[in-house]
Amino acid sequence: MGRIYINGISSISPQLETIFEEGNPQVYNENILKALEVDYKSAIKPMMLRRMSKAVKMGLFCSKKALLEAGINMPDAIIVGTGQGCMLDTEKFMINMLESEEGLLSPTSFIQSTHNTVAGQIALNLKCKAYNMTFTQNSVSFESALLDVLLQMEDRNVNNILVGGVDETSTEFTGFQKLDKQIKGENIRNLDLFKSKTAGTIISEFAAFFSISSKISPETYAEFKDVQIMNSIEISGLNSIIEDFLSRNDTNVSKIDAIILGRNGDARFDNYYDELQNGIFSDTCQIGYKHLVGDNNSISSYAFWLASKILKEKKIPEIFKLNTLNCIAPRHILIYNQYLGKNHGLILLQSL
Repeated sequence: MGRIYINGISSISPQLETIFEEGNPQVYNENILKALEVDYKSAIKPMMLRRMSKAVKMGLFCSKKALLEAGINMPDAIIVGTGQGCMLDTEKFMINMLESEEGLLSPTSFIQSTHNTVAGQIALNLKCKAYNMTFTQNSVSFESALLDVLLQMEDRNVNNILVGGVDETSTEFTGFQKLDKQIKGENIRNLDLFKSKTAGTIISEFAAFFSISSKISPETYAEFKDVQIMNSIEISGLNSIIEDFLSRNDTNVSKIDAIILGRNGDARFDNYYDELQNGIFSDTCQIGYKHLVGDNNSISSYAFWLASKILKEKKIPEIFKLNTLNCIAPRHILIYNQYLGKNHGLILLQSL
């Protein structure tokens, strides 16, 4: 398989995209963060917007923006990772079913609630009849989508792929997440997340899409090297798994210029990150992002967005740093994320 390049990127999150250049974080004092509104009408017809859920709007807007930046009109494949799909429509359908006492009701919300709705709506809007796939593998949904990118790129007829991650929040479902302590019981200032010593994290809605190509271009951000998923890892075995992953890609710990960690303030499971921060990556620039954009099942796509920006701009904004080490012109970035002690994902990116 040849080299794979990231030629267009776009994200919608609880932070403005300008946070990378300006370091101007939005500050929240709640545990459920909504994605900031953008000018959807600049890319999507107003009549269509009225019928779209938040996840579909975010996904379609980001996909069109990423393709535009890469100069691609029609991708050879559309691949989406989402943990929860269109939760708002799922919730709406269930509420209507209860209110109608399981009588006759419109199927619209049910049809729009399926996990592949975002990928389907992107394809319909682009009039793209190519390969279309959605992955719903909990907190490694985006990593699963990237694995499929590697597989699709083995086909010489596939040169450009649109891949992304998207998740939205809903009132009832986040209530369940509070019950099982996925969300912190107490409100917390998002910028203080890493100081927390309690269970749970802050949940958010988010989307990020990327135009991936087998061809380099003037717009290229970075090279996507590899991805790996592990369902369960003992902390004692984490170092060796990462070393094996890096060795497979002809590199090693000493060559990693920065590591982006999915640390989320959950005192029960942040010890996985402690193992790396205090161990094999103690002399490496360490980066965090969930204190800014929260956590959800596709949030590792934000880390992918962030790594792409860092490798192209050759700088690491202070707002993302977890330690005080400086890194001039980073070349190799490793992304590591886990959620509730399982579904561990590794992603490796390299500068040009």
